[in-house]
Amino acid sequence: MPKQLLVFGPGYSAVPVMTQAQENGWLVTGTYRSDETRQMLEKQGFKAIDFTSGRLPTRDGPLHILITAAPTREGADPVLSVWEKALLNSENIKTICYLSSTNVYGDHSGDWVTEETMPNPSLERGTRRLEAEKSWEKLAKNIKASCFIFRLAGIYGPGRNAIQSLKTGKAKSILKPGQVFSRIHVTDITAALWAAITGPYKGGIYNLADDLPCPPHEVIAEAARLMGVPAPVLENWETADLSPMARSFYTENKRVDNTKIKQELGLDLKYPDYKSGLKALIETE
Repeated sequence: MPKQLLVFGPGYSAVPVMTQAQENGWLVTGTYRSDETRQMLEKQGFKAIDFTSGRLPTRDGPLHILITAAPTREGADPVLSVWEKALLNSENIKTICYLSSTNVYGDHSGDWVTEETMPNPSLERGTRRLEAEKSWEKLAKNIKASCFIFRLAGIYGPGRNAIQSLKTGKAKSILKPGQVFSRIHVTDITAALWAAITGPYKGGIYNLADDLPCPPHEVIAEAARLMGVPAPVLENWETADLSPMARSFYTENKRVDNTKIKQELGLDLKYPDYKSGLKALIETE
């Protein structure tokens, strides 16, 4: 019986692992809320299920679940609100992978955080993420499925990176002394998810970040160097024209440790820092 992958939120981080599963002979299904998403799924050969249906695929064979959908502003997990009953009644779910965020750790003034660091979110969206993590862990325990919580740093990759920001004129060089961010290439997200889903692992919480946290303006400067163009003039974060959402990212400052993902899941980062990631992207963007 073929293995199955069901994805709630088949977007940027999910489609590459869906493609990998499909290439390995898996039956891959994604949920949709719009005709545009349904058409995208069907065009790529995935099965599409209306998100509001709450009905799991009826095929036999082990079922693996990937959730990328964020909690609502009201704090509810959108998937559990519709699908919890069906998931609890399923007998063939083997793994649950939930994509969370490193904002559950809150602010650590630039210090390192590991999976053992006590979460202390300072932003409301971080609090919602932490509650969603607990809900998925509880559900997985009830159905005896392995549960993987991946806390992702800033995601970049093809079509979503500093090179594109410079090309479109949206790039800003923002300076806040001492501020650093961690990031992760989408290719390495795919590798981590595939290892979790296909390996002999029992689940757990894992940070997904590369080896080199750094100030955000250094990433823009490296992209500009690779492109052979001037970097934007440095702006002080206090006076820069930033949206409330963009400004909120600067209220938390930490370095995200990735040791566990390497030791326990055997992940060998293809892009261990932004320099190697951007160098590969400059040839295709």
